[in-house]
Amino acid sequence: MDFNKTRYIPMSRRRRIYEGKAKVLYEGPEPGTLIQHFKDDATAFNAKKHQVIEGKGVLNNRISEYLFQHLNDIGVPTHFIRRLNMREQLIREVEIVPLEVVVRNVAAGSLSQRLGIEEGTQLPRSIIEFYYKNDQLNDPMVSEEHITAFGWATPQEIDDIMALAIRVNDFLTGLFLGIGIRLVDFKMECGRLFENEMMRIIVADEISPDSCRLWDIKSNEKLDKDRFRRDLGGLLEAYTEVAKRLGILMENERPQGTGPVLVKS
Repeated sequence: MDFNKTRYIPMSRRRRIYEGKAKVLYEGPEPGTLIQHFKDDATAFNAKKHQVIEGKGVLNNRISEYLFQHLNDIGVPTHFIRRLNMREQLIREVEIVPLEVVVRNVAAGSLSQRLGIEEGTQLPRSIIEFYYKNDQLNDPMVSEEHITAFGWATPQEIDDIMALAIRVNDFLTGLFLGIGIRLVDFKMECGRLFENEMMRIIVADEISPDSCRLWDIKSNEKLDKDRFRRDLGGLLEAYTEVAKRLGILMENERPQGTGPVLVKS
C-alpha cells in the first residue's frame, strides 16, 4: 500500500481511538493506520502537574518526525509513515507493549535519587531499565522476571526491544553530539506490528524533548521537559533551540499553535 497517497480526513469526522497526556490517536484513513495528534499539554509526575504551552505540540511533532524518519532511513523499524500537518502524523497501528524502556547514559533524575549518584555523572556503560506502563501505580520499575511472569512480553520480545533500544541510543547519541547536545537518557516505547502471519517489534510513540533528557554540551543547560518538571521556565524556548539545531526551524521562527507553517518542509 502506498501510504503517501492516502486521503486526509478532517478532525471533525474522525473516530477517536485513545487520548493520552500529550497526544490523541484517531482512526486512520486506511486499515492498519492511525493519525497521531500532538497536544500542547505539558505534564509531569503522572499529570499531577499540568500546563498548556502553545506551540509545544507543533515542535514535538516536527522533532519526532525528524528522528523517526532518520531511524527508518537507517533500517530501524518504527510506526512512523509521514507527517500530515503541523500537529499530526500518519502512523502504523500497533499493539503497544505495556512497558516504558528507559536508556540511561548519564546519571540524572530518578537514577540519581535511587542510587545517590551525583547528577551528571557519566555511567560506566549505557543502562536499560523497564517500567510497567500504569499511571495508577506511577509506572513502577520492573525486572525481566516480572515482564515474563506476567506476560507483558516474551523473552524473545525483550531481546528484540533491548536490541532496538541499543540501536536507537547509538543513533541519537551521535546525532545530538553533532549539534552540541548531550543525550543524558531517553524513554522509548515499542509495539507489535502484525503483517499477515508475521509479527515484529518496532519503535512506537514519540521521541522528542518530552521523552529525552538533552543537555547543552558546553553549559549543561537543560533543553528538555525538566524545564517544566523543575520549574526552570523557558520550555518552549528550549524545544525551539533543539529544533533549530536539528535544522527543522529556521532562525527567528517560533511555532504558533495551528497558524501559518513556520517550518521547513
